[in-house]
Amino acid sequence: MTDAAPDAVVYGAGELVVGPAGEGPAPATDGSPPDPDEVLDVREDAAVAIVDGEVAAVGPTGAVTDRYPPEAADTAIDAAGRAVLPGFVDSHTHAVFAGDRSDEFAAKLRGATYQDILAEGGGILRTVRATRAADDEALLERLLGHLDAMLAGGSTTVEVKSGYGLDVETELRLLSVVERADEAHPVDIVPTFMGAHAVPEGRETAEYVEEVVDEQVPAVAEQGVAAFCDVFCEEGVFSVEESRRVLEAGREHGLAPKVHAEEFVRLGGAQLGAEVGAVSADHLLHANGEDIEALRDAGVVPVMLPGTAFGLGGDYADARAFRDAGAPLAVATDFNPNCYAPRMGFAATLACVEMGLSPAEAVRACTRGGALALGADRASAFPDGPPLDPKAGTLAVGAPGDLLVLDAPTHVHVPYRYGDNVVRTVLKGGRPVVGPEAEREADA
Repeated sequence: MTDAAPDAVVYGAGELVVGPAGEGPAPATDGSPPDPDEVLDVREDAAVAIVDGEVAAVGPTGAVTDRYPPEAADTAIDAAGRAVLPGFVDSHTHAVFAGDRSDEFAAKLRGATYQDILAEGGGILRTVRATRAADDEALLERLLGHLDAMLAGGSTTVEVKSGYGLDVETELRLLSVVERADEAHPVDIVPTFMGAHAVPEGRETAEYVEEVVDEQVPAVAEQGVAAFCDVFCEEGVFSVEESRRVLEAGREHGLAPKVHAEEFVRLGGAQLGAEVGAVSADHLLHANGEDIEALRDAGVVPVMLPGTAFGLGGDYADARAFRDAGAPLAVATDFNPNCYAPRMGFAATLACVEMGLSPAEAVRACTRGGALALGADRASAFPDGPPLDPKAGTLAVGAPGDLLVLDAPTHVHVPYRYGDNVVRTVLKGGRPVVGPEAEREADA
């Protein structure tokens, strides 16, 4: 007896990654850290069936295809010799912007620091000037192009922050552009408000914080697009107390808190994230053991952004310490004009080579970890419900039908082949959006 006709059946996978091998993860009962190679639930000769956009069955190929014959599916993919993974969840990007900062890359190679460039009106402030001058259609077109690149690299869900407006009008425009992109593009976008990204030119910090708290946050909440409120808690940008005011104002208006913390110095942003119940704390290059324990105990997801450290030629966060402490780690791209690397596979490579994660840990952090960093298991943080399905970032029954078929036999090839894009096919909600199956559907 067969079930309802499926949207898609992917069968015969040499390796199928269902998701984490146990949510958490927690150290072993003897106090030792989890085995870095045993953090994924991996099946061999396996299949997945998607019905009405959700995973309906996952398991041995014979059992799944008996219930859901491939010939009855809208899309049938023989994945023999290939690995199948959940779609990547990129939980930290600044993908909506205008302008070009390639000359700053050259300046950094000559020895200029991030702070030097910012002090001379470059960096974020330069992008703010270009973004304010761009019209909505230009911003939308560029964002859609970025999303194309992300999707081709396997990202099926992407967080996008505002923060290159730094005034009420432009911040609202950016979030509106993000909303339009979400409606027009297969990638699911989770919008974040980040008016507290930098202090605008010609403004005092205290005065600008008042504007963010009293004007921008209420206007963003009324607009109803953003799910999160983020802040750059950093020396020379926003202090711990200023950041606290922004995050508490956001939370009072229904925006769940996130925080950029401990990127250039250890200022206290990680402890702040723990205190305010942030969904994630991101960067964390200079977090120490106390910070790691505080974030873990508060259920705050640490988000590693190795592409940023790579681009700056700086130190990397100690991802191994977070994992050994039992934190539910996420890895994301931090795609922005200063970190122009939209593909999650490259972030996974850096997480392995420079941060000490195993390939399995990196893949877990790029899938389920990213979903947790966007609140997939934190319904209480969102007055209108979490922005993601509770099972996002997995291929468990009931999860969104977002998956990748690699042109490779195992998940290890995601970080291993760092010069390639090993993603062959992307299904979004069970529909092919990248790869030969999508091309055939477009031609039909």
